[in-house]
Amino acid sequence: MEEKNNLTIFCAPIQGLTELPWRHFHREIYGDGITAYYTPFLRVERGDVRHRDVRDLKSELNGNVPLTPQIIVRDMREFEMLCDKVREAGYDRADINMGCPFPPQVHHGRGAGMIANVELLHELATAMAERYADIKFSVKMRLGVKDPAEWRDSIEAINALPLTHVTVHPRTASQQYSGDLYLGEFARLLNSSTHPVIFNGDITEPRHIDETLERFPGIAGVMIGRGMFSRPSIVAEWRSGEEWDEKRRLNAVKRLHALVYGYYCDTLSGDAQVLGKIKPFWDYMIPYIDRKAYKGIRKASSLRKYDDAVGLI
Repeated sequence: MEEKNNLTIFCAPIQGLTELPWRHFHREIYGDGITAYYTPFLRVERGDVRHRDVRDLKSELNGNVPLTPQIIVRDMREFEMLCDKVREAGYDRADINMGCPFPPQVHHGRGAGMIANVELLHELATAMAERYADIKFSVKMRLGVKDPAEWRDSIEAINALPLTHVTVHPRTASQQYSGDLYLGEFARLLNSSTHPVIFNGDITEPRHIDETLERFPGIAGVMIGRGMFSRPSIVAEWRSGEEWDEKRRLNAVKRLHALVYGYYCDTLSGDAQVLGKIKPFWDYMIPYIDRKAYKGIRKASSLRKYDDAVGLI
């Protein structure tokens, strides 16, 4: 039980999903089993840091949530702009996104497109150690863009970064979120890294945490992304050693949805804005909810129709 209490478990950042209200209410309902929640990446757009990203960081709802801001960069200018904003918002840690597989980001050298940019990694190492020595940095990465061995050419530069840990999703960017995990390549990276390594990928049930720890006893923890949405209770179940039955899991999901939905209804204007934010809540739960209800949710053009569809769950 001590291992279950002490294991580092991070909630992965997912654009449009792991936003402020979800993080806040997830912790309220499922307890403090998450070591830290990661924000969707902060970015520079049209020459400036997106204002809504900064508002998300500064919200008082973050008060009881252990939060790590994530940033995505293509060069030193963007890195400095984003680190300055993270610092101004009162945070002493930041995670660098080196894993986003979205082609427009990769094409511009951000996300997974950054893995091969050894020159930039060397520049980051200097800036982290000097200008941003007060910030604890980590990295979330993939194995490469197309080749799962691409990380090998960058591992020395990554090891030279002053990091608390490296989170690795053992796929390439070209795979997006499907296809086999390159577990042999992950094991090689684990042995090559001088930083603690966190495993991320295809953990969707409590037993998957145990299986990952058994296969890779040298890892420092796990990060869970899509599994946190298909089964929001996954960490609470694993920490307690008690699997919840379907009814208990669904009741908790409904409570979480009601709180997140209520927040958006109170803070956004108009049906379209609310629906745009709340519909993705159900995307990873397709195997667990009524298909007719899900179809109604996706087709709903008003909050009334949305409420009717959710009522079928």
